[in-house]
This record gives sequence, structure tokens and C-alpha cells, in this order.
Amino acid sequence: MASYVALLRAVNVGGTGKLPMAELKAMCVAEGFEKVQTYIASGNVVFSDDRSEPEVKAALENRLKDYAGKPVGVIVRTAKEMADVLNANPFPDAPPNWTVAIFLDAPPPADTLDAVKDRKDEEVRVGKREIYVAFGPGMGRSKLKIPVAAGGTARNINTIAKLAELASST
Repeated sequence: MASYVALLRAVNVGGTGKLPMAELKAMCVAEGFEKVQTYIASGNVVFSDDRSEPEVKAALENRLKDYAGKPVGVIVRTAKEMADVLNANPFPDAPPNWTVAIFLDAPPPADTLDAVKDRKDEEVRVGKREIYVAFGPGMGRSKLKIPVAAGGTARNINTIAKLAELASST
């Protein structure tokens, strides 16, 4: 049985996509996922299941669509992949709360860095299916635009570390 981390897009952020984590957990349990745990209220859930990554992604997206009445994007990683994302952080000396990985379903296109706009103090690097960003003096003032990131969802390094830890024990 594989351990997974599912990251929901645009949930409980900026007043959009309200989803109580108790409801998310209940959906996952109803789907048959085991050892279900949510982490903070921004759409993170860790669980175990025998199905493949694409199958658990589709199952959770279907449940979320039924619940929300509209599609809710879900990015799924195995426990190992989440640990790999944490270990591959190209900015280990940057503040972990101001450093994020933007999770994507597929590898970023080769021209991802060329398409970045409005970069000031931010550093950007491409990973396997992620884009890493160190925001320098803070995320709040950043105007950074990464077009390919629109289909992804970001988590800071602190959150990634906790999700990797939870997934390793699921």
C-alpha cells in the first residue's frame, strides 16, 4: 500500500474555495483511503491506498467536484516524491517560510524560466514536477509571475517538511 500526499488548489486561501478539513477527511475515508490525516487548513491530506497516483487523483477530484459543484484541482505525490521535493530544495539557506515549491502535474516546460515576469529579489529554479521560489525579503510584496504555475499549487518548505514526515509514517 502506497502513502500519498494530496495538495488541493485554491482551498481556504483568500476567501475562495471554502472546505473544512473535517469534510476533506470524511471524503477521503468514504473513498476508501486509509490512515487519513489533514494538515493545516489549506487543503493538504495524507493517506494510504492501493491504487496508482492517477487513480487516487481522479477519485479525489471526482469527490471534490461532487462536493463543491465545480472542479477542484488536486496534485498528488507519493511519500518518497514529497521527501525528494524537500531534499531537492535548491535554496537550503533561504528562510523556509519564504521559500516554496509550486507543485505541477507534469514537468515544467523547458522555457519556464524564460517566461518568468516581474522578478525582483526572487530566485526561481525548476525541479522535476515543481518550480522552487525563494522570495528573498518576503512573499507579500512580490509581483512575480510564472505563467506555468497557474495550474499548480504552492507550499512552503515548512509545510513540505511536515507533509513528508506525516507521509513517511502513513
